[in-house]
Amino acid sequence: MRKARIGDNGGPPLDDYKGPPWGDGDAFVFLAWRAARKEAFTRGGPAIMLLRQERAEKLGLTCEEYTLEILERGRHLQVEDVERIAEIRHKRRRKKGR
Repeated sequence: MRKARIGDNGGPPLDDYKGPPWGDGDAFVFLAWRAARKEAFTRGGPAIMLLRQERAEKLGLTCEEYTLEILERGRHLQVEDVERIAEIRHKRRRKKGR
């Protein structure tokens, strides 16, 4: 079992681990997370995904970033949400520069 750290939500490991995809953790937790993620990103069908992609592109975000914002905050980002959009873009740049 992995030792929980601040900000750890119990999801699957994200590093380059050589072994089973669920790492040292519970296989059930890994499979549940994977199924939930797949459902979240495919729910609503192709028409909804195309709509989200168009809106994301207008805001300069990826479809994944836009969808995660809907899932986490429960609202669609608008052009007026300049601060939140800048925050999301800043996080993306930090991840790339690891």
